[in-house]
Amino acid sequence: MDFRPLSHSFYRPSAQVVAPKLLGHLLICETPDGPCGGPIVETEAYLAGDPASHGFAGETQRNRSMYGPPGHAYVYLIYGFHFCFNAVCHPRGSAEAVLIRAIEVACGEVAMRVRRHIKERHHLTNGPGKLCAALGIERAMDGVNLCDATSPVLIARNPERARFLREKGPMITTTRIGITQAAELPLRFYLGGSAYVSRRIKKDQRCNRIQEWC
Repeated sequence: MDFRPLSHSFYRPSAQVVAPKLLGHLLICETPDGPCGGPIVETEAYLAGDPASHGFAGETQRNRSMYGPPGHAYVYLIYGFHFCFNAVCHPRGSAEAVLIRAIEVACGEVAMRVRRHIKERHHLTNGPGKLCAALGIERAMDGVNLCDATSPVLIARNPERARFLREKGPMITTTRIGITQAAELPLRFYLGGSAYVSRRIKKDQRCNRIQEWC
């Protein structure tokens, strides 16, 4: 399959704008076993001035990629074991990014199962650490250009995105999970019809039950 990366201009708006627009597009990692990945079904936005963001306290060697330019990867290690993958947004210097929390498995499942020995298919990639393990995303990919077709990891335009969104919708907007600061901000977006979402919430807790597609 010919994977065509999203352009740099796609990532220039705020992460809050980009995060829902990434739903349905394809996160693809090129591996020795071929391409692995699938449609994005859950994202979280982290913004400039956001206390929950890695960029809040200022630029460091660890978070440097988060400061731009947009359209590059920010990959970091949590708990000394799990990697997390982010797409950097906004102009250089503003430290905004979208955390990819879950994808559906579309290609490279055999290789994913070698890296993650689990029974249920949706457990391969229903969380940020899980999807990085399944796809082989590591810290060495921090800073790579997501808009370059030759990059080891990229986000490609999904020509079937409109159909996928109809089938897996509605899109749900809710607060972020796994954080303590700025936890009330409605910056997590997921497709309610996907089995790969990392965590669901009750209907009466949703910030918006259904939003217009971006």
